Amino acid sequence: MTPPAFVHDDAYHAEIGPHVFPISKYRLVRDGLDAAGVVRDDAVLRPEPISDEDVLLVHSPAYLDDLRHLRWTHRTRASEIVLTDELIAAYRLASGGTLLACREALARGRAMNLGGGFHHAFPDRAEGFCYVNDVAVAVRRLQRDGLIRRALIVDCDLHQGNGTALIFRGDPRVYTFSIHQDNLYPVKQPSDLDIGLPDFTGDEEYLGHLERHVPRMLDELHPDLAVYLAGADPFMRDQLGMLALTFEGLRRRDELVIGGCVGRGVPVAVVLAGGYAEDVHDTVRIHVATGHVLAQA
Repeated sequence: MTPPAFVHDDAYHAEIGPHVFPISKYRLVRDGLDAAGVVRDDAVLRPEPISDEDVLLVHSPAYLDDLRHLRWTHRTRASEIVLTDELIAAYRLASGGTLLACREALARGRAMNLGGGFHHAFPDRAEGFCYVNDVAVAVRRLQRDGLIRRALIVDCDLHQGNGTALIFRGDPRVYTFSIHQDNLYPVKQPSDLDIGLPDFTGDEEYLGHLERHVPRMLDELHPDLAVYLAGADPFMRDQLGMLALTFEGLRRRDELVIGGCVGRGVPVAVVLAGGYAEDVHDTVRIHVATGHVLAQA
């Protein structure tokens, strides 16, 4: 079987000062995959930044103009993170990484961007550490180019993918699924299927939902591409949430989603999304395990 593609660039990292968002994890995950023998650093693909034309497939001209000129407006201030040239360049590059990972998934069957998953970004504003909705931009670009018709977005981040849900609302070509802690940020937008979990949900209940729904969605929808947001933040020691998944539960989650896609011949592109464990190395361990599952699928 053709090995999966892994996508990353050192410039995914930008200096944001002391912050709960561990932007250092991007380099650490790449290094961890190299150390584990999953992918050599010199085999990692380097993306190009997403273009203005691609951004405008999802985001409004006024919002893009704010980003280009670093304006602190009602469209940018809900990001909860610093607005600098370096950071916007990093987000545009990581979004290009998601597009490249999706293209590589179509060619190879599976791929992973060691970044991305900015699912809180809305068409006309930032939110929750997210400036560009990379997954939405990648799907729209591939649809525009005629490379895919129908996409499935499987969002397993701790937080509901509210920006993505709104962007694709009412679009029969894109099915949005989100499983998340219910009693938690953000203000929810309806996905095609939302599973809002009670606080302290553990492995068994979480995995039961995936076992019921992931095979059904793949079998009924027959997507041309699945994009999997493999957030590390459902972890039991995450600082921003109160789900209770273990390392083993998260690995089994990855096997269910990735294995379900590969077993049905559905190309799958993985992005990292969130992860805020007290010890950043716990977050990195979870993401590296996702890459290991992808490589073995």
